[in-house]
Amino acid sequence: MSSPLPAQRARTALCAAVIAAALALTGQPSPAAAAPAPHAPDDSVNQAFARAAVAYDVPRDLLVAVGYGETRLDGHDGLPSQDNGYGMMHLVSNPERRTLEQAARLTGESVADLKRDTGANIQGGAAVLRALADEAGLDAADRDRLGAWYPVAARYGTSGGDAAARLYADAVFDLLGDGVRTRVDGGEQVAVAPREVRPQRGEYAATDTGAGASASADYPPALWNPAYSGNYTAGRNSAITTVVVHVTQGSYAGSISWFQNPSAQVSAHYVVRSSDGQITQSVREGDTAWHARSANPYSVGVEHEGYVSDPAWFTDAMYRSSAALTRHLTDRYGIPRDRAHIVGHSEVPGNDHTDPGPHWDWAYYMSLVRGDGGGTGTPFPTWGTDVSVRQQPSTDSARVASLPGPTSVRVACQVHGGLVEYDGYSNDAWSYLPDYGGYVSNIFIDVDDAWLPGVPTC
Repeated sequence: MSSPLPAQRARTALCAAVIAAALALTGQPSPAAAAPAPHAPDDSVNQAFARAAVAYDVPRDLLVAVGYGETRLDGHDGLPSQDNGYGMMHLVSNPERRTLEQAARLTGESVADLKRDTGANIQGGAAVLRALADEAGLDAADRDRLGAWYPVAARYGTSGGDAAARLYADAVFDLLGDGVRTRVDGGEQVAVAPREVRPQRGEYAATDTGAGASASADYPPALWNPAYSGNYTAGRNSAITTVVVHVTQGSYAGSISWFQNPSAQVSAHYVVRSSDGQITQSVREGDTAWHARSANPYSVGVEHEGYVSDPAWFTDAMYRSSAALTRHLTDRYGIPRDRAHIVGHSEVPGNDHTDPGPHWDWAYYMSLVRGDGGGTGTPFPTWGTDVSVRQQPSTDSARVASLPGPTSVRVACQVHGGLVEYDGYSNDAWSYLPDYGGYVSNIFIDVDDAWLPGVPTC
């Protein structure tokens, strides 16, 4: 538990509270490919896309759509995704796929620059796409037609089965159809005008990802794309009591593909797509996915497409679809619909992850899970870290949950209970949190009053 923030507080102020994997692409561009053109370090992002498109004869809008589908055009300050992908174009370096190193060979840029420099990273993505186009036999005329790039986009995004590849390429071509308009770091706007594109799916045409696709036996609305058998444990040795909420740190199709990668050594039961809430199941509920360390035996893991640092991924469609899945799980396994049993990855003991992070709207999500349109109680902010939620209003009562960091909680009522003394503050008032099924000391409620205004007595 951290010490209080230096701001003025009441005698009782309050508590605080893909992954795109892919094929190992080693092909070099054919002699017809343009020679690598060094990027200009002072390029704007739009200039970088334009230069890379010309240098490698890749449609500029396709290049933007691929980057947007991978990262929302966010380089994440050079930090890697879960499967070790970097930059706006998500250049990957892992045992199964090395598009980062391939981009270095093709462009002459250093791996370090490809990781952190946006212009270099965009050049690298264009170079890899062109190499894939050459391998696919696209000639100059083909390269001028957006639809012909469909199989290339599919190979760029995943190394899993055809279903994951088609999910990825369909997402890219949906972006081309709908258009893109976003602002990148620094405020520059990057846009792709919507247009009608007829994708030439080629070998992927027979791969069904729609209503006729293989459905989950556990949750019929979900698609079924199984993880590699070495990335989870068959069977369970504990009853299911918990749902763990994750964020993929990567794309939807890429995460599904990563779970199919023998080198991943991770998996989750379900993955939820940002744009429309589509759900894919990768591990049967009766098997133990490897997603939350100590919680694996007794939990179901639900991954959500996106990155912890970017709230734009957490759409209403995603929240509603995921909440419907969690309602199904709580009904099926008798799991209480509270925050003691529906938890974030960061809240699981023994984990060092931060997802779903500060942008995940727990209050809204839980209201959807409960189906109460917002729930009961008054919202209050909290402060502190690892703040205990107790079964009864006393410090010697069982700990039923914790608040990992500053957050917002709903308080249903308050009561006088055991005296709490912390860092010079003393208070015997406790708030009941219906989402967690327990009480928290009012010391950690971030208001100036020891007894919360407007909140009834329990």
